[in-house]
Formats: sequence, C-alpha cells, structure tokens
Amino acid sequence: MSRSINIMFPFIALLLFSCAKELTEADRQKLPRRKAQDLIHIMDSLSHRKPSFFYTKIATDYSDTNRTISFKTSIRMIKDSAINTLITYANIPIVNSIITNDTVKIVNKRDKCYITQSLDYIKDNFGVDFSYRNLEELILGMPLDYDTAQKYFQIHDPYNYTVSSHKKREIKRLDRNDKEIKEDVIIKYFVADSLNGLKGMFIESPSDSTSIKVEYLNRELVSNFNVPKEVYIVITSPRNQMRINLNYNKIEIDEPQPLHLVIPEGYEKCD
Repeated sequence: MSRSINIMFPFIALLLFSCAKELTEADRQKLPRRKAQDLIHIMDSLSHRKPSFFYTKIATDYSDTNRTISFKTSIRMIKDSAINTLITYANIPIVNSIITNDTVKIVNKRDKCYITQSLDYIKDNFGVDFSYRNLEELILGMPLDYDTAQKYFQIHDPYNYTVSSHKKREIKRLDRNDKEIKEDVIIKYFVADSLNGLKGMFIESPSDSTSIKVEYLNRELVSNFNVPKEVYIVITSPRNQMRINLNYNKIEIDEPQPLHLVIPEGYEKCD
C-alpha cells in the first residue's frame, strides 16, 4: 500500500502538548478481546458520518523547537467545501484563512500581507502532506485517511483496540530498512474502549521520517455527533517537533454560518 499522509493548515500551527501522565501497565486494566471484523465495522461506520456544517471556538496551546504560544481560533466549516479559521491573540484578530480542496488563502493582519497558494503550502511550511479531506477529519475527530475499500488488520494489544493499515510483521520490516515498506504510510487507529468512537491515531511516514500522534482526550455528544473536546497532537519531522493542545468550546452542528475572508486594500503578498 502506497499512500500519502494527507492531513492540515495554519490551523495546525495552532496547537500544544497536554501533560497527561502515562499509566504503567500495572495500573491499567486489560480490555475484553474483540474480533477484528467487529473493530473494522466500527471504523467503517466512524469514517462516514460528517456534519454538513460545523462551528467551534478552540483555545490553542502550541509549541515547537523555537517557540511557545497560546491563542484562540474560530473554525467555520462547510462539508467537503471550505474551512474558515480566524486566529485571535489577546482578543485581537491576527490571521484569517480559508482552505478549500485546492487552495490556501491567508490574510496576515499583523504584517498587513496575504498568501494565496496551493495545498502544497502546508507541506512546505509544516513538513506534513495534508489534503483538505484530512483537515476535516482531524477537526471532527474522524479516522484519518481511512478507506473502506482498503484492507485493515487488527494488532493485538491487551490495553488498546488497534486497527492498522499494515500487519505487525510488515511494520517490523521497517527496522530492516525494507525499501518496499519504507515507501508506505503506516496508520494505526485506536478505537475507544467503549467502542463508540476513536481515541487516537499514530501515523508514520518512514520515507520522510515524519510521524503524527493524535489523542482525543475528551469528547462531547452534540446533535448525535461524538465530537472532540480536547485533543493532543505531536508532529515530529527531521526539522521540527510541534506539540499542540486544543480545547473546543461552543460547538455548533449543522447550523450554517457565513465564511469571511477579505484582503484589505493596500495589503501586499507576504514574503
């Protein structure tokens, strides 16, 4: 299987690390065994449900190898169409953006400039290759890049229900620098212990030494959608490590809201 890690935008430059304490195996309780087909059926179901409209405000803590920053982000999303983000710092709007299936448009209010580029802008600036679909999946807490036509495998773990894009022995071939498997992207999905959602994902791209860890620490049921409340993300690449914590507030489902992005007169292209 050869796939790209398709996943997110300036919104991604908005997140941080939650200091959640790791439990030792002695502290954790083993889960009842589940059949692989049951877990894959759950994944198939989770990968389909998406609201037509989504709105939330997110308190964001972000850190990387060079800086640490906290800010707030408003997100308005139209299914399969566009994501509008407004980033504010100390209640002052500083960045407004709209992302579509093929374009990223950003207005930098602080520097009075704008950017209009393809989605390659995300990979060029953050080191990960995100598609528009992946951005929606990440925001909504859905399985990233999941394909119901693809074959998946259960990896037996007494403490997690794990569905993987690769068999365990294929993943081990990475340690031997197998060229065929090295071109693949390996994704592990962790189904919630209650089997009612996704509790995390681990995505690894051996070819460019990039990995993404996503943990959905808390969720909330809104209009029959089990949406995230707190998300912890770590993106590791050869040139950077980003740690992100997102806290969702004021979530609205299927309530249409207008998307806003205006490039003021006098703004020039950002350097």
